[in-house]
Amino acid sequence: MANYLITGGAGFIGSHLVHALVARGDQVRVLDNFETGLKKNLEPVWDRIEVRAVDLADADAVQSACEGIDYVMHEGALPSVPRSVKEPRPSHRTNIEGTFNVLEGARLAGVKRVIYAASSSAYGNQPGFPRVETMAPQPLSPYAVQKLTGELYMQAYWRVYGLETVCLRYFNIFGARQVPDSPYSGVMARFILMMMRGERPTVFGDGEQGRDFTHVENVVQANLLAVDAPATLAAGRVFNIACGQRHTLNETYALLATLLDFKHPPIYGPEREGDVRDSLADISAASAALGYVPRIDFEEGLRRTVAWYRDEFAG
Repeated sequence: MANYLITGGAGFIGSHLVHALVARGDQVRVLDNFETGLKKNLEPVWDRIEVRAVDLADADAVQSACEGIDYVMHEGALPSVPRSVKEPRPSHRTNIEGTFNVLEGARLAGVKRVIYAASSSAYGNQPGFPRVETMAPQPLSPYAVQKLTGELYMQAYWRVYGLETVCLRYFNIFGARQVPDSPYSGVMARFILMMMRGERPTVFGDGEQGRDFTHVENVVQANLLAVDAPATLAAGRVFNIACGQRHTLNETYALLATLLDFKHPPIYGPEREGDVRDSLADISAASAALGYVPRIDFEEGLRRTVAWYRDEFAG
């Protein structure tokens, strides 16, 4: 049994990590300011975890939260490329300054390892597929720059201070508990909720842009593996976490429409500033170093996700 701190633990991915750790008997402390995280995501385990309502910008509170912790899973962030384009300062404050505070808190508290939620947006629109971790980053948006900066900080703290860090570059995560009704919601959640309401979703661009959609349970698996991987194989490194498959938005839309018995075509709108055109990951490094093999494929992930939204938003 180990002691874990999950930043952003009331959020989409963070709450899945909390549930997984509690289920296997670990001690979990959640840090979240509840700006985007939801208390209801933690209700089933609320009496078995410690929750601290803390903003990542509060350095002293973050450091306090790191005391007595073995492993930090740093999921806390202000996500969304469009949000960072519209309002870059708040996301800079959370995603860069907040990440620095987590690293400093972890270093001073003697944490064993920090697992960082990095982003595939770091690759940008450069040529060459699949994306390999050795490619030079070409971020297009403030969000991508911020998440890449977090990676560099993680690697620096490993080299300079010996704090073990592992960066997991997530590719287009989807699944249960993803907020569907915000202008910054993930495409999968937004499509599902609108179809359930009988509304035609908007596809930005021609719909032929591809994504390496990755079900959230694969991300949970990757984080747990990253905690246990030998430092000689994982510390200071960056790993793609995805399924290694590309699916277009048009294909995704058609599959969801079939699952939801939705008969209408999408509305096509202009491409969004800062969006990456295509993503496809090479996951061989994560497989070799962490033992990561995605357990839930794209279509199974869609079925599980649709089933959850039907239960959650029925009526």
